Amino acid sequence: MSNGFKGLRLHNTLTRTKEDFVPIDPDNVRMYVCGPTVYDFAHIGNARPAIVFDVLFRLLRHLYGADHVTYVRNLTDLDDKINARALRDFPDLPLNEAIRRVTEKTAHQYQADVKALGCLEPTVEPRATEFVQPRADGRADMITLILSLIERGHAYEAQGEVLFDTGSMADYGQLSKRNLDEQQAGARVEVEAHKRNPGDFVLWKASSPEEPGWESPWGRGRPGWHIECSAMASAYLGEVFDIHGGGLDLIFPHHENEIAQSRCAHGTEVMANYWMHNGFLQVEGQKMSKSLGNFYSIHELLETETFGGRKWPGDVLRLAMLMTHYREPIDFSVRKLEEAENTLRKWKRAADMAPNEAAPIPAGVVEALSDDLATSTVFQLLSHLAGQAAGEDNAEAAAALKSAMLFLGFELQAAEVDEEAVAKVIAERLALIAAKDWAAADRIRAELLEQGVQLKDGKDPATGERVTTWEVKR
Repeated sequence: MSNGFKGLRLHNTLTRTKEDFVPIDPDNVRMYVCGPTVYDFAHIGNARPAIVFDVLFRLLRHLYGADHVTYVRNLTDLDDKINARALRDFPDLPLNEAIRRVTEKTAHQYQADVKALGCLEPTVEPRATEFVQPRADGRADMITLILSLIERGHAYEAQGEVLFDTGSMADYGQLSKRNLDEQQAGARVEVEAHKRNPGDFVLWKASSPEEPGWESPWGRGRPGWHIECSAMASAYLGEVFDIHGGGLDLIFPHHENEIAQSRCAHGTEVMANYWMHNGFLQVEGQKMSKSLGNFYSIHELLETETFGGRKWPGDVLRLAMLMTHYREPIDFSVRKLEEAENTLRKWKRAADMAPNEAAPIPAGVVEALSDDLATSTVFQLLSHLAGQAAGEDNAEAAAALKSAMLFLGFELQAAEVDEEAVAKVIAERLALIAAKDWAAADRIRAELLEQGVQLKDGKDPATGERVTTWEVKR
């Protein structure tokens, strides 16, 4: 790294400032990221945190060593819809086993989807159902955490539920900057007679005989949403760890309530030292929703022609997500994917010129990522290297580009050419030539060349008519 490298700096949602990252233990840097609920296939909104925190995981491994980073990304397989389906479809199986059967396909699909997006496997990928009751290995579990909260005066039983008492925590609301008075004034909080405070939230709720549930000190029931992540994070990362990540939509109530539970159960000042959140995602300028018909799963984008009339390679989706800084809102569009695809073609052609010997990751890439994951700066550097490699046949630049792309999780096989699309564009160009629109025809030739497709004009020996063939130019 250059002499200007100042170390890793991350924007901390808790303080609303960019801070120097100082791990609790440099030999075991610990990060937890909220994963998807595997009731259905993961949507493209789920792809953004998977990709963003994969980049951070790669950076931490580079800075501290691959064996010195623990990354936990959970699977939420505990949900009332999932539970109901498990009870309906597998009534004779134990609940956890029935849930595993229901969620097996969607969980495996999520893992395959994020792998196609270039994401490394996390160190641990726990399932919520495995942490409801006390465990044989002694790791943290939900019931034990709830018992601790009751014993410490932070939770109470009421009408078959166990609720967290937000009034028992003087600084509740630090992450979202909401206080109890504001919540009472108008936040969307259920106000029920059995709650001490409107903002009190469920830790455990009773299950009727028709509903699935687990045995507990409060009777047969099931946990609330927030306690799941508190248990899984504590189980693998300890009572206090380095980084907690997720989408902006999770700040309140999920992450706020995680903090409350974990701090009060363990008696700690913090749950995690750094809180990081990626921005919202829209699709073609609109909020993604099934009612608008713009709700897409990762699997659909990869395997079907439902978005823009074609399938999209995983590395194109990855680059499109990273072209916008992770904290900014992103407008996911066909145009953005096309831009990402064209950029990747140029990078891959240039990287193809690199020798087989491994090259060090360019210092500028590490420095830019270390500035709160400044991916736009990284991509400017990669485009500069691609221009050097292509324009000057510079093997050193090509090698640096290749190492940077691998580091960022991009595949290096040359992009496949859509032969039907090329044939269609060639036909359009021939029509322009027939109309003597030479400028437009030349523009198409240049655009195809940028994409690695070189046109060759000639004449049909039999008819004398113009024919155009093409080849891939590396």
